[in-house]
Amino acid sequence: MNFNRRRFITTGTAALTTGGILSACSESPSVSSEPATPEPVEPDYKISLAQWSLHRALRAEELTNLDFPKFTKESFGIEAVEFVNSFFADPHDTLGIQPKGGDYLNNLKQQCDDNGVKAVLIMCDRVGRLGDPDANKRTAAVEGHYAWLDAAKFLGCHSIRVNAASDGKLNPGKQADLCADGLKRLSEHAAPMGLNVIVENHGGLSSNGSWLAKVLSSVGMDNCGSLPDYGNFYVAKNRGNAEKYTNDKAPYEGDPAYIEDSAGLGYDRYKGVEELMPFAKGVSAKAHDFDDKGNEINTNFERMMQIVRNAGYTGYVGIEYEGKNLGEVEGIKATQALLERVFATV
Repeated sequence: MNFNRRRFITTGTAALTTGGILSACSESPSVSSEPATPEPVEPDYKISLAQWSLHRALRAEELTNLDFPKFTKESFGIEAVEFVNSFFADPHDTLGIQPKGGDYLNNLKQQCDDNGVKAVLIMCDRVGRLGDPDANKRTAAVEGHYAWLDAAKFLGCHSIRVNAASDGKLNPGKQADLCADGLKRLSEHAAPMGLNVIVENHGGLSSNGSWLAKVLSSVGMDNCGSLPDYGNFYVAKNRGNAEKYTNDKAPYEGDPAYIEDSAGLGYDRYKGVEELMPFAKGVSAKAHDFDDKGNEINTNFERMMQIVRNAGYTGYVGIEYEGKNLGEVEGIKATQALLERVFATV
């Protein structure tokens, strides 16, 4: 502890003088020797669990969306969750999938509250393309997200995660302009609600960190940010369908920004995260497989977290386990252990 010596001497002398005066009248009051309890220090990083980590259990109805908060707390001791909209949605003719009505959101919030679990964000898919070249469809996509903003606000989230998606046949500049238009309009709607609209690198041009950073810069709103994902930097994935993969990667072939491997055509993940961190409102720690030391074999987590640290980010880091060699619960626990180990070193 650093003391000001002059202040200490002055204060101490005054205390002795006062003490002498008091002792002439009565006994000095006793002073407790118990040290004051220090205020708890908020950690720079806390772990949240992305619901997609349990998508197989949810789809098999081994777990329900309403049970997700309690299951997360009891199984992993994690007190924050990231919902996926498709697990509590109903179809809509023009606005994409929409939140379940009735008392569903009340029940979901009650589950979070009863179990002491914080709802961090909602990942929104299948709500239309915010960069659709058709103006009417683009507007429908913007408006289709309004109900998800309402749901996020009600649940206490800070953000909804959306996709910067357009028509892949258009040139990158045109796609950027269209996506920026949709994102700006949605962010303008979200701003008075105190909510963020955040974009994940999630396939297509959005998996090019430089392109997405330029889109977010052109939107130019504080509440329009990014959700950098450690692993989603493939502009085209090779999922075993040769014809589809050939078509998907055609727009990007020959561009030195991309490197092809067995998983697909991809962008440098470390460069991409570094480019997206200035806009980050969250971080998604994607994991698939681990070596015998508990390290993720595709991504150097320590290097990624150092990039996160260097950017000045603090807050939630979400586990998103997508591997198949470990079960979902085991894979989440392996990712959690790795993150906790890395947090202590960066």
